Amino acid sequence: MGKGLERTLELDARLVEVAGKVKVLSSLAWDEAECARFLEGWRKGKPKLPAPELAPTKVGTAVEELTAIALACDFEDPLSAYVGRTARSYAMAARMLAAQGTKTFTELSGELYGQPSDFVGPGGLTNLDAAEHFVKATTELAKSKTLAEEPATLSPAQVQLELQRAMDLFFREHPVKVVLEPSLTAKAAAGADRIRIRSASAFTPSDVPQLLQHEGLVHTLTLKNGRLQPRLHSLGLGAPRTTPTQEGLATLAELVTSSIDLSRLRRLALRVLAIHQAMHGADFVQTFRFFLEAGQSEQESYHSAQRIFRGGDVKGGAVFTKDGCYLWGLIATHTFLRKAIQEDKPHFVHALFAGRLTLGDVVSLDPYFQSGVIVGPQYEPPWVQNRTCLAATLAFQVFTSQIDLAKLKLEDFEHEF
Repeated sequence: MGKGLERTLELDARLVEVAGKVKVLSSLAWDEAECARFLEGWRKGKPKLPAPELAPTKVGTAVEELTAIALACDFEDPLSAYVGRTARSYAMAARMLAAQGTKTFTELSGELYGQPSDFVGPGGLTNLDAAEHFVKATTELAKSKTLAEEPATLSPAQVQLELQRAMDLFFREHPVKVVLEPSLTAKAAAGADRIRIRSASAFTPSDVPQLLQHEGLVHTLTLKNGRLQPRLHSLGLGAPRTTPTQEGLATLAELVTSSIDLSRLRRLALRVLAIHQAMHGADFVQTFRFFLEAGQSEQESYHSAQRIFRGGDVKGGAVFTKDGCYLWGLIATHTFLRKAIQEDKPHFVHALFAGRLTLGDVVSLDPYFQSGVIVGPQYEPPWVQNRTCLAATLAFQVFTSQIDLAKLKLEDFEHEF
């Protein structure tokens, strides 16, 4: 092992040790009792802004330590640069946590996770443009029974049981425990060895396959594969910089496996619009009403708004932009995979699951996959294992994406080709 590689792996080990001090989502969590208080006031016609306990996180010397690691990295070397960028993203996250309730919090959140004004491709379209397109495309369906919100008929215990069975079958050598937790903002949260399910609300039947694909077979899977890496252990970190790719990949998994539905896609788009509105002054009550009028239940409207305002200011202006990265990540990841197939690099699809990576990391770290410094994933979702079918699907999409639908009318199909 060369001295350069040895030095990079030393910095990688330091990074893994320090990064554990920066816990983003748990630091921003709200007390679930806020939900009951808010909804009680809302139902009485006297809604009050929630008053979550906002305690900017004290991260001690983490920022200095992470900055020192980044400065010690050689950004001319792709592997060392990966460690340096990951260290910088954790340092930025630590500064963000220390700035809760301020505009600085939102600015740093936007740098880490993106924001509605970010471009989604070379065509000049933004994340906000994409969100407006999907909301418009589903508006008429939302008024009909076609997109009526599915009733939440499953208890958290039932969801826990179904997901546990699936995890036991899939992760045979490295068990994953599914547990219930009342304080979760999201419906579920995945770790390398544990998936937490929100026990404060019921679930729909569609939630089960979505959670399986999204949380279990992407988030847990990539973390677990990263921790099984023999050398580059930071691939087992949930680094903030990898979040857009991870959420995009997880949402793509729902799409590829037919686990996503129009309601879910609509919710992702609505989050982007709500973030945009809250950044420009909409408060918590206005954001809650926005989700409610879009067809969500009272409880889900509360949680949707809560996700946006955690760490921010319920009066508006300061928000957490993470929920905007799902749609952007979905579009970017789908485009990346199509491009990889077009350029005859299907192994890039395989590499995405080797740990927590960005799309750019897969490209820049390719030589290290080839040399064996980074090993391929031990676990892969079934839809990725069938590479020939996936490649055929993506190859077909590469071609059909060239057809300009704006130049076609349905009446054109009355004429035989």
